[in-house]
Amino acid sequence: MIEVNELTKRYRKVNAVNGLTFTVRPGQVTGFLGPNGAGKSTTLRMILGLNDPTSGTATIDGRPFRDRPRGLRQVGALLDAHDVHGGRSAVAHLSALARSNGIPRRRVDEVLQEVGLAAAGRRRIGGFSLGMRQRLGIAAALLGEPPVLIFDEPINGLDPEGVLWVRGLFRRLAAEGRTVFVSSHLMSEMENTADQLIVIGRGELIAAESLAQFAARSTGPAVTVRTPDPAGLTTLLTTEGASVRPDEDGSLTVTGLDAARIGELAFHARVMLHELTTHTASLEKAFMELTADSVEYLAGAPR
Repeated sequence: MIEVNELTKRYRKVNAVNGLTFTVRPGQVTGFLGPNGAGKSTTLRMILGLNDPTSGTATIDGRPFRDRPRGLRQVGALLDAHDVHGGRSAVAHLSALARSNGIPRRRVDEVLQEVGLAAAGRRRIGGFSLGMRQRLGIAAALLGEPPVLIFDEPINGLDPEGVLWVRGLFRRLAAEGRTVFVSSHLMSEMENTADQLIVIGRGELIAAESLAQFAARSTGPAVTVRTPDPAGLTTLLTTEGASVRPDEDGSLTVTGLDAARIGELAFHARVMLHELTTHTASLEKAFMELTADSVEYLAGAPR
């Protein structure tokens, strides 16, 4: 279990992380979301003892990570796939980690096999692609068979097969009762992988809840309607309390009434419909709405 309590990191006059409090529990995949500059990487580095907090605490199973002399047996982490010596082979890199943490040498071959790098184990890491480096970083995280695993943007550089493999790996690790904490900016991956979400913006907590609960925070389901009589249908639906927005392609986006009710009203009023499609709440839509005020680098923003 990861517990963060009033965690704060200040750089001169800038609060990179400001009073964060949350818990990451075992047995589930917890996604860590936030816009660029939200403080995700800084938070992960403080959890792992790589950065000192200005105030507050971050513990793993009740203790700071720095207090564990053989940390890879307790926590496996991938923060930066490039943070390895390019002149070493994958086997040499993992063997050094294993020796320093009292991990049996056999685990090196086991994790290379698990991540699909067994055939490349003797090659120098400097010649690895980004996807291969990501796999090597995951292998290092798995080396000590730890109960807690932390990954920062683990999907970057992976091909479609690799993405599917990582999804299955994270689910399996959680099913084994481990704590799996995954930072990502890819909403599609979180929708396919995460059970719980921690969402931050400008270093502050926005939400800590299940993926379904967070997605439901968006403005709700909308219904796309196409009709040869948009004006008449708009009047009909607004009279019933719906909100109707005309779209550039000639369709109408309706909120406040579900598709069944819209169909009933149109039928009784003899208004022909060409399309009636419900769009349910999505993680991406909820994320964009709830972090809109926390985006530091906004493309196309006026100067």
